[in-house]
Amino acid sequence: MKAPSVTAVPAITTLSSREVYRNHWMRLREDEILRSNGEKGIYGVVEKHDAAIILPIDHGRIWLVEQHRYTIGERALELPQGGWEMEIDCPEELARGELREEIGMDAAEMRCLGMLWIAYGFTRQKQHVFLATGLKPAQKDPDAEEHDLTVRSVTVEEFEQMMLDGTIRDGCTVAAWGLYLLWKARQK
Repeated sequence: MKAPSVTAVPAITTLSSREVYRNHWMRLREDEILRSNGEKGIYGVVEKHDAAIILPIDHGRIWLVEQHRYTIGERALELPQGGWEMEIDCPEELARGELREEIGMDAAEMRCLGMLWIAYGFTRQKQHVFLATGLKPAQKDPDAEEHDLTVRSVTVEEFEQMMLDGTIRDGCTVAAWGLYLLWKARQK
């Protein structure tokens, strides 16, 4: 079911657009805009291919990854997540690939819980949220960006406490957990 549009009238009209930068992972463009109040401005937009975030839950435990995040200059604990440097036709295939790549697991069942925009204030990137259950070890296949990635599993209670005490600060992880809790509440 598609969410209804909040407004049919665009608040901003794009007057022109130019590519500022591009690499294998992203494209940065700068748009000249006209706001509905008549004021002109510019808007910078980062465009990235779709991503997936996975909640690997098995026997009351959640699998997490910890890795250095360059943008914040520190290690971060989060759910497995990522994207490929190409358009994807099947979000589940992406989620299964990221699960194997990051934690070395295959899932008997992958359930799509929804889709989120990662940070639509400046980037155009969707993130598909999946619940992975029936986990089995598989060959781990990290890419070069994940050379320092470590894997750990924690209980649900520990995971929730880590979000509450600030150990886990990744917005995508917290949002995915919220979708999971909503889905779970409706299964009864």
